[in-house]
Amino acid sequence: MEALLGIAILVALGLLLTYNGLIARKNAVENALGAVEAQLKKRYDLIPNLVEAVKRYMAHERELLERLTLLREEAERARARGNAEEEFRLEGEVGRLLGQLRLRAEAYPDLKASQNFLQLQAALTETEDSLAAARRFYNQAVTDYNNAIEQFPGLLLARPMGLVRKPVFTLPEGERERPDLGELFGR
Repeated sequence: MEALLGIAILVALGLLLTYNGLIARKNAVENALGAVEAQLKKRYDLIPNLVEAVKRYMAHERELLERLTLLREEAERARARGNAEEEFRLEGEVGRLLGQLRLRAEAYPDLKASQNFLQLQAALTETEDSLAAARRFYNQAVTDYNNAIEQFPGLLLARPMGLVRKPVFTLPEGERERPDLGELFGR
């Protein structure tokens, strides 16, 4: 009888510890996602200023600037809907276009000399570095969480708790390859 009671206590303790561990990991993912979203918001706030700063110098790059502005708005809508996968996909595209914009800006000496553009570029570089760190933190939290809900004993509680796999941030296909500089400059 005492042995059964001891086993029951151990099982209950194991379930309690597993439950608490799953909740902690779920909260860590939400915290990490919040950090990524804060950096994305900072980036999205910089984009209109950057677009305005380069507009008068890069008049024939209008299509790139318009696409960048539209993508920023789409990504903000995806975030508002709570669609992390779509937001990450759009955010990757925004990053790719920002890279193109920076490369194309090299062809405009007046723009490169503009103090406003240089300050915006420095702020964007700082934000991109912070965003990269936040993505790494998010991916680590998601990996820990996904492992916990897929491994024993967490998998016994994960489904009844409504816990499902979360997506990790991955680079979009276009960002994995080096850009063709000739294509960027219309050569």
